[in-house]
Amino acid sequence: MSQDIGQPAGARRWRAGGARLSRETRGGIAAVLLLLIAIIFPLVITDQVATQIGVDTMLFVAATVAWNLFSGFTGYISLGAAVFFGTGAYTVGIAAQDWHITGNMEFALLPLAALAAGVVAVPFGLIALRVRRHTFVVITIAIFFIFQLMAFNLHITGGSVGISAPFLTWAPETFNIPFYYMALALAAGVAVLSWLIRGSRFGLQLRAIRDDEDRARGLGVRALRVKLVAFVISGVVIGLVGALWFFFIGQVLPQYGFDPLFDLSVALMAFFGGFGTLWGPILGALILEPGQQYLTLQVSNSYASELIWGSLFLLVILFLPRGVVPMAGEKAMAWRARRERRRAGQPAAARPASAGTADAALPGRPTGASTPGGRSTR
Repeated sequence: MSQDIGQPAGARRWRAGGARLSRETRGGIAAVLLLLIAIIFPLVITDQVATQIGVDTMLFVAATVAWNLFSGFTGYISLGAAVFFGTGAYTVGIAAQDWHITGNMEFALLPLAALAAGVVAVPFGLIALRVRRHTFVVITIAIFFIFQLMAFNLHITGGSVGISAPFLTWAPETFNIPFYYMALALAAGVAVLSWLIRGSRFGLQLRAIRDDEDRARGLGVRALRVKLVAFVISGVVIGLVGALWFFFIGQVLPQYGFDPLFDLSVALMAFFGGFGTLWGPILGALILEPGQQYLTLQVSNSYASELIWGSLFLLVILFLPRGVVPMAGEKAMAWRARRERRRAGQPAAARPASAGTADAALPGRPTGASTPGGRSTR
């Protein structure tokens, strides 16, 4: 900008750093406000249908952020997240059934769901992550269907009958509230984890793999190890989501524990909000999951709602591939750039004649010439 001319470079860098800090501060304030709204939501809106939708939404926020933590940061699109979801649900269901765990003690099994999902993620990742891109997608789909078929046919999973959760003797009018706050805590925790990873050296390695994996390997990144760690972390969180969902619903069946629509939903939410960003998966889940629930309540034909859901996914991929958050950021940046250009032009036109500006009017020096140190466009 014109007012920066003549100032030391350090001062200009300090001002740029202040702008970055202010953006981070604004993001922190938005996160705190969003968290406060989420905390008071079931206290203000006590309708059971609304709080049930709130529980599902928080679970999908956690699952989508966890999915994005691997797929968004590495660029490897996984359509096998339901493997971890179903593993977590069936693990706590089988353990509660075999160990005769009842009542509130069922929640002590949540770490077991995380452990089981992590154990499954290691061989899953070692197999799938040796290939790239489209082949990786196909392998994740194949492994998903293997797990779904096992859930239908193994005796330990109850086959098509499924497994029921321990009965909770909670008051019906407040039954959803504890689950809502547990789901909210999980969603907030994985969001903080995603933020920490993105700003770390590990997150930089993940994004280097996404940009150019061969070059990242050439720079010393152990790509398979880095991808596998992110894959396991994502699987552990989604396993916890599946276990909490099982306790909330009260039963798990193979077609719902290992549901292809779950994979489609988390991918759609991440792409809609902003693939590979911090806020995108949160925004996508907060918008699309309540919308999907409302659609399910309004449309009696389940196949019609699935058709609409799939069509929305196609439209997002075709016309909004980068998501709402990146697109809004680009629009805001372009608007600020235009505003700065207008501001930079006003002082030059109104600048009084002086010794410093008289030189600009000398023959051979056009008055409209650009000055040194002009802004670089991004």
